[in-house]
Amino acid sequence: MSITSFSSRELNHDVSKAKKAANKGPVVITDRGKPSHVLMTYSEFERLTGKRRNLVDALSMPGLSAIDFDPPRADIAPRGVDLS
Repeated sequence: MSITSFSSRELNHDVSKAKKAANKGPVVITDRGKPSHVLMTYSEFERLTGKRRNLVDALSMPGLSAIDFDPPRADIAPRGVDLS
Protein backbone atom coordinates (compact mmCIF):
# COMPACT_ATOMS: atom_id res chain seq x y z
CA MET A 1 0.00 0.00 0.00
CA SER A 2 1.40 3.35 -0.97
CA ILE A 3 0.51 6.66 0.64
CA THR A 4 0.22 9.59 -1.75
CA SER A 5 0.04 13.26 -0.88
CA PHE A 6 -1.82 16.01 -2.75
CA SER A 7 -2.09 19.66 -1.88
CA SER A 8 -5.61 21.11 -1.94
CA ARG A 9 -4.70 22.94 -5.13
CA GLU A 10 -3.42 19.75 -6.83
CA LEU A 11 -6.59 17.93 -5.80
CA ASN A 12 -8.80 20.65 -7.28
CA HIS A 13 -6.90 20.55 -10.56
CA ASP A 14 -6.87 16.75 -10.99
CA VAL A 15 -9.49 14.89 -8.95
CA SER A 16 -9.35 11.83 -11.22
CA LYS A 17 -5.60 11.45 -10.55
CA ALA A 18 -6.28 11.53 -6.80
CA LYS A 19 -9.06 8.94 -7.16
CA LYS A 20 -6.72 6.64 -9.10
CA ALA A 21 -4.06 7.07 -6.41
CA ALA A 22 -6.67 6.19 -3.74
CA ASN A 23 -7.08 2.78 -5.42
CA LYS A 24 -3.47 2.03 -4.43
CA GLY A 25 -3.66 3.43 -0.89
CA PRO A 26 -4.72 6.44 1.16
CA VAL A 27 -4.25 9.91 -0.27
CA VAL A 28 -3.31 12.59 2.24
CA ILE A 29 -4.63 16.01 1.27
CA THR A 30 -2.69 18.91 2.67
CA ASP A 31 -3.83 22.43 3.36
CA ARG A 32 -1.00 24.95 3.60
CA GLY A 33 1.48 22.11 4.00
CA LYS A 34 -0.32 20.36 6.85
CA PRO A 35 -2.33 17.14 6.46
CA SER A 36 -6.03 17.95 6.66
CA HIS A 37 -7.99 15.12 5.00
CA VAL A 38 -7.58 11.57 3.74
CA LEU A 39 -9.12 10.22 0.55
CA MET A 40 -9.71 6.47 0.32
CA THR A 41 -11.94 4.08 -1.57
CA TYR A 42 -15.34 3.37 -0.12
CA SER A 43 -14.52 -0.33 0.23
CA GLU A 44 -11.49 0.59 2.34
CA PHE A 45 -13.67 2.90 4.44
CA GLU A 46 -16.15 0.07 5.02
CA ARG A 47 -13.33 -2.31 5.95
CA LEU A 48 -11.97 0.15 8.51
CA THR A 49 -15.29 1.09 10.07
CA GLY A 50 -16.91 -2.34 9.91
CA LYS A 51 -20.62 -3.01 9.84
CA ARG A 52 -22.23 -1.57 12.93
CA ARG A 53 -24.98 -3.61 14.55
CA ASN A 54 -27.22 -3.00 17.48
CA LEU A 55 -27.37 -5.44 20.38
CA VAL A 56 -30.62 -7.07 19.24
CA ASP A 57 -29.17 -7.80 15.79
CA ALA A 58 -25.97 -9.19 17.30
CA LEU A 59 -27.86 -11.50 19.68
CA SER A 60 -30.15 -12.78 16.93
CA MET A 61 -27.32 -13.91 14.64
CA PRO A 62 -27.84 -17.37 13.14
CA GLY A 63 -25.77 -20.06 14.84
CA LEU A 64 -25.34 -18.06 18.03
CA SER A 65 -27.00 -20.76 20.12
CA ALA A 66 -24.26 -23.22 19.10
CA ILE A 67 -21.60 -21.14 20.86
CA ASP A 68 -20.67 -22.41 24.33
CA PHE A 69 -20.47 -19.34 26.57
CA ASP A 70 -20.14 -19.81 30.30
CA PRO A 71 -18.44 -16.75 31.83
CA PRO A 72 -17.16 -16.98 35.42
CA ARG A 73 -19.43 -15.48 38.03
CA ALA A 74 -18.26 -12.11 39.34
CA ASP A 75 -17.52 -12.14 43.06
CA ILE A 76 -18.23 -8.63 44.36
CA ALA A 77 -17.75 -8.14 48.08
CA PRO A 78 -19.53 -5.23 49.78
CA ARG A 79 -17.38 -2.67 51.55
CA GLY A 80 -18.12 -1.23 54.94
CA VAL A 81 -19.28 2.37 55.10
CA ASP A 82 -18.21 4.78 57.83
CA LEU A 83 -21.08 7.24 58.44
CA SER A 84 -19.58 8.87 61.53
